[in-house]
Amino acid sequence: MVIKTATFVKSSGKWQDCPEPNIPEYAFIGRSNVGKSSLINAMMNHKDLAKTSQTPGKTQLINHFLVNESWYLTDLPGYGYAKVSKSIRKDFEKLITNYILNRKNLVNLFVLVDSRHKPQTIDMEFIQWCGESGVPFSIVFTKVDKLKPNAAIKNVEDYKTELHKTWEDLPEIYVTSAEKKEGCDEILDFIEKTNDFLTLNNVSFED
Repeated sequence: MVIKTATFVKSSGKWQDCPEPNIPEYAFIGRSNVGKSSLINAMMNHKDLAKTSQTPGKTQLINHFLVNESWYLTDLPGYGYAKVSKSIRKDFEKLITNYILNRKNLVNLFVLVDSRHKPQTIDMEFIQWCGESGVPFSIVFTKVDKLKPNAAIKNVEDYKTELHKTWEDLPEIYVTSAEKKEGCDEILDFIEKTNDFLTLNNVSFED
């Protein structure tokens, strides 16, 4: 997929305030400091489309971007903030959960996982919740350039092994580096093929 246009649409504090759900939507989520904004910017060939920060938890709203005038890319607040109060964390979790479960044009959720770490409980629990809730999702490993190739491969395989304990078939898995733009084309190809399928089958999200 060639990215011709990618423009910010709006930020929403409630899922009901999101743009009209009339075109396909692909959302990105991960725990704080997973490199979500950097990956989005790399995919869109735009260095500051999504705001990056050294402070975990910078994304506190649902941010929508219109890509190629035909689909939405959604930047969701992260889960598992370590440096915010429990009440604020609960608000984030409620916002994320309501969006994921109620947004009828959400075609796929890309769950970002930091490849530098062994399987994290918080990631495993979120992935499990997606499966139990019937949410279509893919797993995206980030920051593979920060590791030696063999170490990155081992961590990804460790995740697969852990997931296979409760999953018979794993979702699509992508291995990425925002720095080197690795994996970006594969994700965009998936989105393009999915959009083509929806068009071919006359799938409409409007009431």
